Amino acid sequence: MQSTLNLVPRRLHVAIIMDGNGRWAASRGKPRTAGHRAGAKAVRRAVEAAPGLGVGTLTLYAFSSDNWKRPEGEVATLMRLFRDYLRGQTAHCVEKGVDLRVIGRRDRLPADVLAAVRMAEDATAGGATLTLRLAVDYSARHAILAAAERARLPGLAGAGDGGAGGAFSSVLDPDHPGAAPDVDLLIRTGGEQRLSDFLLWECAYAELYFTPVMWPEFGAAHLETALAEFRRRERRFGGLASVATG
Repeated sequence: MQSTLNLVPRRLHVAIIMDGNGRWAASRGKPRTAGHRAGAKAVRRAVEAAPGLGVGTLTLYAFSSDNWKRPEGEVATLMRLFRDYLRGQTAHCVEKGVDLRVIGRRDRLPADVLAAVRMAEDATAGGATLTLRLAVDYSARHAILAAAERARLPGLAGAGDGGAGGAFSSVLDPDHPGAAPDVDLLIRTGGEQRLSDFLLWECAYAELYFTPVMWPEFGAAHLETALAEFRRRERRFGGLASVATG
C-alpha cells in the first residue's frame, strides 16, 4: 500500500522580484513613493495567498544592494515602509504562523530598521504555515562570496563541495543557520526579464515566470496563474523526460 506521506505534495519555494512600483505610479501621475506604498499592500496579498496555493517558503526581493544608488528621498521612504511593515505585520504573522526572516546585509541598515528586523524575527520564530524571507540590502554575488569565505572556516571544511548545494547553501545565510530549500519558481513582475542579482545560487534549477503585471497590481489570482503554469512544466534537472511504461 502506498504511504499517505507520498500523497502530500511538497510545499514549494517561490521567489518574487517585485518590479514595477515606480512605473505603476508614473503611469497614474503619482510620485514613485506612491508606487512603493501600493507595493506594500501587494506584499500582504501575496503572503495571505501563498500557503493556500501550496507555497511553504516565499522570498521577496524588497531592496537590492544596488538600490542604495537611488535618490536619497526614495531610499528613505523604502526604509521607512520596510520598518513600518515589520512593526505593523508582526502580530499578524504570529497569528497566521508566518516565520518572518530577513536576508541580506545588516551592517548598512538604519538602527530603527535593524531593531524592527530583530523584533519581528524573534516574535515569529517557529511559525510553521509559511516561511517569509524578505531580501533587504541583498546581492546574490555578495552572499555567495561571503559564504565561500565562511566555508573555509574551521568546522566548515568541505562545505564548498555541496553536491546539489546542501552544504554550501547552509552557510549562505549566516543569520539563519541551515539551508533554505532551492527555489522552485521565480516570478518577476513588471515585464522585465532578468534576475538582477537575486538568489543566483538557489535558482540554479528554478522555473522562471515573467509577467507584465506591475507589482502593485499583483494579487492572489496572479500568483495562482503563475503556479498553474509552473505545474504544467516538466522539471528534469538535467536528466531525461520520464517515459511511461506498461
